[in-house]
Amino acid sequence: MKENAGNPLHLTSLNHVSLLCRSIEESMNFYQKVLGFSPIRRPESLNFEGAWLFGHGIGIHLLRALEPEKLPKKTEINPKDNHISFQCESMGAVEKKLEEMEIEYVRSKVEEVGIQVDQLFFHDPDGFMIEICNCDSLPIVPLVEGMARSFSRVKLHQMVQPQTQIHQVVYP
Repeated sequence: MKENAGNPLHLTSLNHVSLLCRSIEESMNFYQKVLGFSPIRRPESLNFEGAWLFGHGIGIHLLRALEPEKLPKKTEINPKDNHISFQCESMGAVEKKLEEMEIEYVRSKVEEVGIQVDQLFFHDPDGFMIEICNCDSLPIVPLVEGMARSFSRVKLHQMVQPQTQIHQVVYP
């Protein structure tokens, strides 16, 4: 394996997010019906209560808390709290669906050089924050040697994969 200073652990992707929960059933229901995840087979050798789901290119591993009553109960929706974010096709459709499902949410907005990113934040049954956004409209701007250069997600992926041949593309 060739040394790569920009990726010393040779990471390839995010595999899963593991979440403690009070009720496996309630959390599975939420991640399936609200976020569209599908249950997948979990290794039988795991000797604790849990469930695995997969969707949108990542896994969600639900683990029943040993002392569920001691899990913090979050009621305030704070966009600056720990969260996982999902890109969506239509913010309007997401907002409408959240209202239909009677899920409380907070709307937020990020603006940068004429680009607007809309965000919706809400909690899962255990208070873990979920964000839905149209963040893809905001370019990824890596800081390279003190200079900011704008790249599309595809270009950034090519930049951090040295074995891939990069074709020079000029962006305005």
